[in-house]
Amino acid sequence: MRKLLPLIGTPSGSHPGGRSAMTCRFRCGDACFHEVPNTSSNEYVGDVIAGALSRRSMMRAAAVVTVAAAGAGAVGVAGAPSAQAAPVAGRGHGHRPKPQGARGLRFTPVAPNTDDTVTVPEGYRQDVVIRWGEPILRGAPAFDPEKQTAEAQAGQFGYNNDFLALLPLRGERGRQVLVANHEYTDEILMFRGYDPENPTREQVEVAWAAHGLSVVAVEEERRSGRLTPVSRHRLNRRVTATTEFRLTGPAAGSDLVKTSVDRSGRKVLGTLNNCSGGTTPWGTTLHGEENFNQYFANGHSTTDKRYGVGTGATERKWERFDKRFDVAQEPNEVHRFGYVVELDPYDPDSTPRKHTLLGRFKHEAATVRLTWDGRPVVYTGDDERFDYFYKFVGSKRMRHGSSRGAREHNLSLLDEGTLYVAGLSGDSPAIEIDGTGRLPRDGEFDGSGRWIPLVTATEDGAVSHVEGMSAEEVCVFTRLAGDRVGATKMDRPEDIEPSPATGKVYVALTNNSNRGVGSNAKADEANPRHANKHGHVLELTERWNRADATTFAWSLFLVAGDPEDPATYFAGFPKDRVSPISCPDNVAFDNHGNLWISTDGNALGTHDGLFGVATKGDRRGELKQFLTVPTGAETCGPLIQDRRVLVAVQHPGEVDGASVEEPASTWPDGPGKIVRPAVVAVWRADGEDIGV
Repeated sequence: MRKLLPLIGTPSGSHPGGRSAMTCRFRCGDACFHEVPNTSSNEYVGDVIAGALSRRSMMRAAAVVTVAAAGAGAVGVAGAPSAQAAPVAGRGHGHRPKPQGARGLRFTPVAPNTDDTVTVPEGYRQDVVIRWGEPILRGAPAFDPEKQTAEAQAGQFGYNNDFLALLPLRGERGRQVLVANHEYTDEILMFRGYDPENPTREQVEVAWAAHGLSVVAVEEERRSGRLTPVSRHRLNRRVTATTEFRLTGPAAGSDLVKTSVDRSGRKVLGTLNNCSGGTTPWGTTLHGEENFNQYFANGHSTTDKRYGVGTGATERKWERFDKRFDVAQEPNEVHRFGYVVELDPYDPDSTPRKHTLLGRFKHEAATVRLTWDGRPVVYTGDDERFDYFYKFVGSKRMRHGSSRGAREHNLSLLDEGTLYVAGLSGDSPAIEIDGTGRLPRDGEFDGSGRWIPLVTATEDGAVSHVEGMSAEEVCVFTRLAGDRVGATKMDRPEDIEPSPATGKVYVALTNNSNRGVGSNAKADEANPRHANKHGHVLELTERWNRADATTFAWSLFLVAGDPEDPATYFAGFPKDRVSPISCPDNVAFDNHGNLWISTDGNALGTHDGLFGVATKGDRRGELKQFLTVPTGAETCGPLIQDRRVLVAVQHPGEVDGASVEEPASTWPDGPGKIVRPAVVAVWRADGEDIGV
C-alpha cells in the first residue's frame, strides 16, 4: 500500500487558496501548516482592501467589453464564478465583431473552467515549446520515464519550469535564448512505484539533476509564434543542485557560511527552489531561491525556525544521501541558500553567482530597472505569510557593450550598494481599519511608505544599519533584520514589477488565510481582508518617480476574487466587465503598459490562468483572462512579447492521490503518457500582434 494514500480525498479547500495537499508538500514543505515564522511584534499591514469597490471611481464610464464569452475550447463550470457578457453590436451578417478593450487586451476572454488543457482565446493558437526531459545537451538521451537516470536528466530540460526569459541571439537570425527556472521536483509524479519513505539514491540524484536552471536556444517559425528547441546548441546548459556557484557580497567568506567541505565560505554546490526571477539590462538573468528551507533536516536554532527549517526529517529524505542537507551535521549549509542567483546565459562556462547583498529569504523574484544615471535597482519579495518586500539600490553604473571588461564589471553591480526593506503606513486612523472591509472616512485605502536601510556595501567593506547585527548577519539573517527595524508585515509578497511605461511598481500579494485568525496579526490599511484567500495587488509610486527614492506613495490597485463579491476591487473599472481572478503570483508587462498576472492556487474552484489588466487610461482596471492551464497546474512565467505569449505550465496533474500509476491529468501528450511540466507558446492565428 502506497504511503501517500491518506492524502486521497483531502479537500483542496483545506489548503491555502486552491492548492492540493501534494502541491503544499512538495513545493514549500507545507509552509502554511507550520507555525508562522514571523512572530515579531512590528505592525502588520494587512486586511482592509475589501470595501474598496466604492472608492475613487464610482463606476467610471468605459466602453462595453465582452467578458465571459467562452474562448476557443473553453468550457464553463457549474457553480464557478462567471462574469457577465455584455452585448456587442455586430458588423454585419456573417462577421464576428472585433473584441474591444485596451490596446494589447483586445481579445475575447476565456471563461473560467476545469478543462485538462491549456485554453486560449478564440483566434489564437498554441504549441508546447519544450517538456520536462527533452534532451538539450550533446549526448543526452531521449526521455524515457521508465529508465530515467541522473546522468540523463543532467543533459535534459529540468522539472517544474517557472520563470522564463527570452534573450536575443546575435548573429543567428530567427533564434533566441530561452532561460527557465526549475523550482522543485514531485517525485510521486516522476517515478513509478515511488515510496516517499524510502527513496533510492538514483531517484534522489535524478531529482538533484532536475532542479536548477536550463538554457536552451530556440528557433522561431516565421509565420507563427511557434518556437522549436535547438538541441546541442553551443549555449545550451543545465545548472543543477550540484553545479558550482560563487558566493559574493558581504557574507561571502564569513564564518556564517563556511562548512566542513568549503572552509573558504565562497563555493556553494547547487541552487534550489528557483521560483521567479528577472532579466538585467546587461544581459544576464536573475533567479530567486524561494522555499529552500524544506530541503534541510533537523533544524534546531532560532534562526532555523525563523526561516521555517523543520526539526525532523524532510519530505524528500535527501539528508540520507548527503550530509550537507542535515543541519545537525552541517549547520551552515542552509545559510548558503535563499539568495538571488545571477547567470550569464551567453557564457556556458561561467560560474553562476549568489549575491548575499540582496539578502537571504524566500525570494520569489528579482526584477531590475536602472536609475537615471545607470545604477541598478532590484525589487524582490519574501514569499511568506507576514513577511516583507525589499529593494536594492546599486552604487556602480552599468557599462554598455559586450566586451569582457564590461561584462565582468556588470557582473559585480549587485555587490555594491544598499539593501532596503519596505515600511508602509496608512493615512486613516487605526480605529477605522477593522478588517471588515469597510472603507475609512476618506473613501480609499492608500498611504505612504519608506525604504528602511539594512546594509550598505562598498569596495572598502560593508556597514550594517541594524542595531545589534553585523553586515554579514544582516545578509544571512535578513528576515531578522527586517523584524528589528519594524518592516511592514505583508500577505505573501511575491513578484514585484516596475512598469516600463509609467515607472509605477506593482506588488503581487498572493494570499494569507491566517491574517486576523486567532493570535495572528490583524488588518491594517495596506493588506486587505481577514482570512485573505484571494490576494491583492498594490501599486507603489516612488517619490519623483525615481528608482533610487527612499520614500513612496502606495494605493490599492486590485483586490482579487469573484467580481460579484463586494470585497473585490478592480481599480474602479466596472466589475460586471472583468474576469474573476484569485491568488495573483507572477506579473509581467507588455509593450502597451498592461500588467499581466499569472495565478497560483485559484480559490474560486476553477483552474489557474493568465490575465491581462490595463494600468492607465479610461480602461484602467479592465482585467481579462487570456488562458487557463490544465488540471492541477499552476501558471508560471509569464513572458509577453508583441506577437507571442509564453507561460510555464508547472506541476500539471498535481492533485491529491495522483501518481504515475493513477494520473490526474493527461497533459500534454494524452492518455498513456506520463504527465510533464512544459513551456507553452501562444500566438494569434493571423500572425498579428497580441491583443491589438
